[in-house]
Amino acid sequence: MPDPSTPQRPQLPESFVWGVSTAAYQVEGAVTEGGRGPSVWDTFTARPGTVRDGHTGAVACDHYHRYPQDVALMKDLGLDAYRFSIAWPRVQPSGKGSANAAGLDFYDRLVDELLAAGIAPTPTLFHWDLPQALEDEGGWLERATAERFAEYAGLVADRLGDRVSRWITLNEPFVHMVFGYALGVHAPGRALMLDALPAAHHQLLGHGLAVAALRERGAAEVLIANNCTPVRVVGDSAADRAAAAAYDALHNGLFNDPLFLGRYPDLSAYGVGPDLGGAVLDGDLEIIAAPLDGLGVNYYNPTWIQAPSDDPALPFAEARVEGYERTAFDWPVVPDGLTELLTGLKERYGAALPPVYITENGCSQPDELVDGRIADTARVGYLDGHIKAVADAVAHGVDVRGYFTWSLLDNFEWAEGFHQRFGLVHVDFETQVRTPKDSYAWYRDLIAAHRDSGPAAGTGSGAGGG
Repeated sequence: MPDPSTPQRPQLPESFVWGVSTAAYQVEGAVTEGGRGPSVWDTFTARPGTVRDGHTGAVACDHYHRYPQDVALMKDLGLDAYRFSIAWPRVQPSGKGSANAAGLDFYDRLVDELLAAGIAPTPTLFHWDLPQALEDEGGWLERATAERFAEYAGLVADRLGDRVSRWITLNEPFVHMVFGYALGVHAPGRALMLDALPAAHHQLLGHGLAVAALRERGAAEVLIANNCTPVRVVGDSAADRAAAAAYDALHNGLFNDPLFLGRYPDLSAYGVGPDLGGAVLDGDLEIIAAPLDGLGVNYYNPTWIQAPSDDPALPFAEARVEGYERTAFDWPVVPDGLTELLTGLKERYGAALPPVYITENGCSQPDELVDGRIADTARVGYLDGHIKAVADAVAHGVDVRGYFTWSLLDNFEWAEGFHQRFGLVHVDFETQVRTPKDSYAWYRDLIAAHRDSGPAAGTGSGAGGG
């Protein structure tokens, strides 16, 4: 593992943006303060058996009250940008109507605190916390939710647009559709399988409508953050290759092709036509394909796919491949998968691909606080390998302009509650004491080394395997 005290300078552009990411429900807490309405995650976590050990985000990291302390930690890191999400239920408690001034006041204070620290605020408008009132009307299965999202985006931009230049519309619409609507393991807890596909289209339509709303209010940069994975075939049969293609269409193509090609991928393996069962109306794809200033890419690992067994429910089967280090989440550590993903995006979309930002990348590890220190050498190795993988992609001609690690803080990790720790900063959830880990110091020194060395030349030293 690299020595945390001696990070190697990455071979990345001088103007490269260094950041961290969080999400509202995972860090803010204060779920009943400032006029905030209930979200689908408040409802979901109140349901017995949905979240490990009954944990909820009711308090989480108490970022709502402790944001000055957290911004000070970011300033010490030397960050260029902070990617956070805005809680729709704080802005519109019922998901519609006029803005809740008290809810926007919090983000007003946060943005000002960040700017005073020299950190660019990079808000994501939707990170899975739909107002429960909208879910009661059908949620993302209903076209009207896309229209409400654009109205909400306009309200936020009206208040913050004079100080925010880079906006992200949605976070990981694939994951929200699959886990929230198809499998039911995340909020809102529906288990619809392929009947969840309208939630894909309506999220993308909401994105496109929000792009227009943000542009009308002078937004300089608008992005979307998609969870992407390189798909690797297990086996060499035609059936294995067809299964991998089907999975790639669902995970990657479904949420990228409409943005950059103006059409949905071939989903015939799922028995679905290009209109996604009637969800796609005339003019929708033109709205979705509105030009973007960047693509946010959230990467954690590749996906290995093989042909399914007889009489499958889906046209693919996921395979477990050994030989890799694994995180506490049991995810394989594969840095070169990030290079593969980025170069693959460039090959697929060519000139239509806008500049790329890595908007999430990080790992959960079984951190232990010993004598006031968390020696998370595995996380340092993970970050080092993946940042070098980004440098390799840049050397291959991919226009990557920034890297946001997940996450600044240990936080509420959805269905896993507080059991998975991704942070550069350890959080004691009983006392809310923050303790920077060795990875925090390593990332701070890496950023400083990048800045102190001036323009980079040459290529990275390569991404090590897990």
